[in-house]
Amino acid sequence: VLRPGGELQEVVPDDVVGQVFGRQVDTVHGFVENLHKASRDSRIKTVLLTFVTLAATSLPLAAAQAQAKIGVVNVARLLQEAPQAQAASQALENEFAARKRDLQNMERDLKAREDKLQKDGATMAEAERRNQEKALRDGQREFARKQNEFLEDLNVRRNEALGQLQRSVLQEVQAYAKTAGLDLVIADALYASASIDITAQVLAALQAKGR
Repeated sequence: VLRPGGELQEVVPDDVVGQVFGRQVDTVHGFVENLHKASRDSRIKTVLLTFVTLAATSLPLAAAQAQAKIGVVNVARLLQEAPQAQAASQALENEFAARKRDLQNMERDLKAREDKLQKDGATMAEAERRNQEKALRDGQREFARKQNEFLEDLNVRRNEALGQLQRSVLQEVQAYAKTAGLDLVIADALYASASIDITAQVLAALQAKGR
C-alpha cells in the first residue's frame, strides 16, 4: 500500500520567526530571548513547519498575549486531508503500478513452480530435480533483488513527494499567517482553544488550490 505518509523530517531552525514570517517580531527583550533559546535547544523538534512552542516563564501570560498574535495548526490533519496528499499518493500508485504487477506475476510463477516441484519431485529423475531446484532458487533470488529495488525506489519517491507536500503546506500556513496578521504559528500544540486554531482555514485554502 502506498502512503504519503512516512517519517517527517525534523528541523531545528536558527531563526523561527524570521524563517516563517520573513520579519522579526517586535516584543520585549525577555520574550525574544525565550524564542531564541527555544530555537537553539536540540531537544525541541518540530514536524513539517519550523515553529517553536513558547514557554514565556519570564512574562505574565497576559503580557505575552499582548505582544504577539498566535495561531495553532494541526499538521497531521493537513497531511491527511489535503487534496495534494491524495494526489501525491495516486501519482505514486500510477508510477509504480507496472513494476508492482511484474513482481506479483513473478511471485505467482515462482509459487506455482515450487508447488509443482514439491508434487512431482519424488518421481523426477535426480538430475532433472536438481536442475529445477537450482532454477527455483535462482528465480527466488532474482525476485528478492527486484523486490528490494522496488521498495528502495518507492521510498525515495515517497520522500520526494512528502517533501513537496510539506513545502506546499508550509507556504499555505505562511500565507494565511501573513494575511491574518499573526506573529507566531505553533505546530501540533498539546492544547489550543478553537479561537486560535487556524487548521480549518489553511485546509480550505489547500482544498481550493487542489481542485
